[in-house]
Amino acid sequence: ALLTLTRKRGAATYAQTLQNIPETQVTTLESGLRVASEESNQPTCTVGLWIEAGSRYEDPKTNGAAFFVEHMAFKGTKKRPGSAFEKEVESLGAYLNGYTSREQTAFYIKALSKDMPKVVELLSDLVQNCALEDSQIEKERGIILQELKEMDSNLADVTFDYLHATAYQGTSLAHTVEGTTENIKRLTRADLASYVDSHFKAPRMVLAAAGGISHRELVDAAKQHFTGAPFAYKGDSVPTLKRCRFTGSEIRARDDALPLAHIALAVEGPGWADPDNVVLNVANAIIGRYDRTFGGGKNQSSKLAALAVEHNLCHSFEPFNTSYSDTGLFGFHFVSDPLSVDDMMFCAQGEWMRLCTSTTESEVTRAKNYLRNAMVAQLDGTTRVCENIGSHLLHYGRRIPLEEWDARISAVDARMVRDVCSKYIYDKCPALAAVGPIEQLLDYNRIRSAMYWVRL
Repeated sequence: ALLTLTRKRGAATYAQTLQNIPETQVTTLESGLRVASEESNQPTCTVGLWIEAGSRYEDPKTNGAAFFVEHMAFKGTKKRPGSAFEKEVESLGAYLNGYTSREQTAFYIKALSKDMPKVVELLSDLVQNCALEDSQIEKERGIILQELKEMDSNLADVTFDYLHATAYQGTSLAHTVEGTTENIKRLTRADLASYVDSHFKAPRMVLAAAGGISHRELVDAAKQHFTGAPFAYKGDSVPTLKRCRFTGSEIRARDDALPLAHIALAVEGPGWADPDNVVLNVANAIIGRYDRTFGGGKNQSSKLAALAVEHNLCHSFEPFNTSYSDTGLFGFHFVSDPLSVDDMMFCAQGEWMRLCTSTTESEVTRAKNYLRNAMVAQLDGTTRVCENIGSHLLHYGRRIPLEEWDARISAVDARMVRDVCSKYIYDKCPALAAVGPIEQLLDYNRIRSAMYWVRL
């Protein structure tokens, strides 16, 4: 009886979970730096800087600079030369990490809540005083070149880079995040310093935190430490991005020596702030995802997964909805044996057409429940919450509460899915990237002709 009582006392309904999420507090400093936090009773906290900078802000000659700078950020500052920065983080028992994408660069530290002021000071030192020592640059140059070689063996990543290259050819979104081998060999300290000076500006940054911290203390720490040149700047330093136009086209890299084919097909999707994204995410949840390691077999709720199992169409498939400021890629990626490429493409495009014409309410209900589960999973740990805060402020200008997301998901019905999918998919010219033994992949015009149904 006591065990039952304890379980009931510790349980919270889905609605209660959404209502009990702490409010995200946001303060904008005079410099334009936004300080945002979500307070909780956690003994740890994650504090990070999210910066509006990435490969989209580079030109063909500087492509790779953002990725190079991310590598150099942890290799010492003017205040903490050499490995002193990493050693100081380790002395706190903290975890330090960072990443670069096409539109964002992030640095974050997970530590005990009591060490939050020290963490803020470390992050401020990282972005204001990065040493960029020549010896460290040459050492890191070799490491990055080795990483590029290793990335070439990840065919999924290669396929998505090709997809961006063909979909956004001639624009900055066609650049890879890591840059080219030629650029990495050529970039100098002056190039990296110029990139930092141009892009690491206060109005383009969000200092986000989640965990057992006080927002007021976070703001005070930010005012104390973020005082250098990037934060003395006043005014709007965010450049106007050029529109990256989508092109229906293809890149094929045939290599019959490889055992499996990687195929990615996408149409142009909406940007971050477009409400159609919620409906498209429901559509992707209807399509589902599959891997041969999954259980369920033919009984999976995803019709495409059931077909893949029954007819041995592929090793795995996954839909995606990749958004940027003003555009996006909505599509699917699959890995298959050479002789199954045509059948899998036929079934996947058929599933797209079915979304446009005959989506059912029962499918939508299941997909919405899947999205709600994924949404609540964002509450798992301070790092995910912190990243959510930082990314939201860059993408939307505010942290969108989960209650609002839930309301948007609840409003979706089968008719909305059919209408929105028709808007983005039906009779549109797709972008295609294919790598490996792809002899069986049909001509682009045949694939284009499967983007609509002849209906009498």
